[in-house]
Amino acid sequence: MTITRRMAAVVAAAAALTLAACSVTTDEPKPGASGSAGLTPVKLQLQWLTQGQFAGYYAAVDQGYYKDAGLDVEIVQGGGDIVPQDALANGEVDYAIAWVPKVLGSIEQGANITDVAQIFERSGTLQVAFADSGISSVEDLAGKTIGSWGFGNEWELFAALNRAHVTDFTLVTQAFDMNAFLAGDIDAAQAMTYNEYAQLLEAENPATGELYQPQDFTVIDWNDVGTAMLQDAIWADAGRLASDEAYQKTTVAFIKASIKGWVYAKDHPEEAATIVTEAGSTLGTSHQLWMVNETNKLIWPSASGGVGTIDQAAWDATVKMAMETSNETGATIITKQPPATAYSNEYVQQALDELKNEGVDVVGQDFAPVQVELKPGGN
Repeated sequence: MTITRRMAAVVAAAAALTLAACSVTTDEPKPGASGSAGLTPVKLQLQWLTQGQFAGYYAAVDQGYYKDAGLDVEIVQGGGDIVPQDALANGEVDYAIAWVPKVLGSIEQGANITDVAQIFERSGTLQVAFADSGISSVEDLAGKTIGSWGFGNEWELFAALNRAHVTDFTLVTQAFDMNAFLAGDIDAAQAMTYNEYAQLLEAENPATGELYQPQDFTVIDWNDVGTAMLQDAIWADAGRLASDEAYQKTTVAFIKASIKGWVYAKDHPEEAATIVTEAGSTLGTSHQLWMVNETNKLIWPSASGGVGTIDQAAWDATVKMAMETSNETGATIITKQPPATAYSNEYVQQALDELKNEGVDVVGQDFAPVQVELKPGGN
């Protein structure tokens, strides 16, 4: 296996994208401090920049769901140099959004935090190749140049490579775009359904002068392969959950209002996309709507009986792969089972019960995505 590192490109991209933290409130109270107008101040750390991936939280602010729950929520956007679970573990924020595999590694290193709501039930990660590349399966990646962002985003790929016994490949650290793939430097690139895949469909095909079409590519979907791992979840401070009754109540209220925000994003994707744009996202109109729409597909309908419920089988599968999957150095994410405090359905179940009593549909069995027409450059 050959490993090529292009960290300079990644660092430069991250530096260009990382902005000052975005706040939806004018003040910046410390976690647990007294809020204005009797509201409990809450800081939420996102995993990445302001975008449709987090539409439910921005919608909950915009629609007043957090305020109605007695919360004054400040959303802090992330970036290339921000680790959400570390911000939470260090007491800088009250809650954080992060992928489960990444946090499992942090927990083993001492982070005392808990998955209290598993918002994404499905993985949004793909490996994308050109249709004429001969790549349509994990086995076809043998001998190919494979792109990955690293930073903990690569474990589904490695789980699939391990399972298929593919060891002969060149791994390159991919920048947070699809430029190297489109230039032919990468045979199979990493892409999220809600972001980088759309970037491909917003780009001009030089052979036709028109935008690329889905049939121009083949995709390897980890949900289909069987190596999907749990992604965006709401994480809370395990120590505070164990000892602070007020924080326990705040956690239920925060989850409840957040789910209402995601219900709004499901029912009003165009409006949710506008809300995120007005919150500071610089993404184009069609790209933003695509992102909200694709994110909704990862949430709705809920197969676990209610959005946010942590499915035991999906959790166990993620933990198993985290313990058994080795990367290019031979390392695994974790070496032992995580503690019992790594996740809890206690708080999300309370939130779901209250929502059901209020007549809120928390399953979304009738969810149907909208049709999104991507424009050049996502405009």
